[in-house]
Amino acid sequence: MQNLKLGNFEELVLLLVGVLYDQAYSVAIVEEYKKQTGKSINISAIHTVLYRLEEKGFLSSKLGESQASRGGKRKRLFFLTAYGAKALEEIQSLRDQLRYQIPKLALQNLS
Repeated sequence: MQNLKLGNFEELVLLLVGVLYDQAYSVAIVEEYKKQTGKSINISAIHTVLYRLEEKGFLSSKLGESQASRGGKRKRLFFLTAYGAKALEEIQSLRDQLRYQIPKLALQNLS
């Protein structure tokens, strides 16, 4: 995956989609983001990133079943693609590789 262009926020959204698995839709992602980070985020920011990640091939989406509780409206559910899962693996691997190269001394007494 030589030309992997994924920003930090995009990576976080990919991870949240993975965490939510088959319940990953925009409102749930916003709620999970707040739960995991303690910060609020605008739903339009999530929509923008979800569609960008889908366009790049990291996610796929489909419409869920209509629900009476939502006035018959259907949720757009997002799923990691094989490419998205591979990207997360490669990013984690690179981060781990770099982290293990930091001398222990460099991480001590940094208060």
